[in-house]
Amino acid sequence: MTGDRQQRRDDLIRFVRTIQKPNASIDNVGDGERLSAVGLIDSLAILQIVLYLEDSYGMDFSVLGVDPDRLGTLGGILDLIEQEVA
Repeated sequence: MTGDRQQRRDDLIRFVRTIQKPNASIDNVGDGERLSAVGLIDSLAILQIVLYLEDSYGMDFSVLGVDPDRLGTLGGILDLIEQEVA
């Protein structure tokens, strides 16, 4: 998957909509807001995000390690994508 940051953000938001908690909305979530703190996802969703990143961007979390802090915000996930895809 290629594209600029905005395209990656749009793709990520589409994915998060498939795993978000019912009655939660990602529409007004900023890039720095913790997805779990705003009630959008739970801790198990982090694993689903890891799988998404592995499948979509070829990331290897057995090497990278899973850092919930980096994977807890849209901005953190996008920064990780840019770091690993670049």
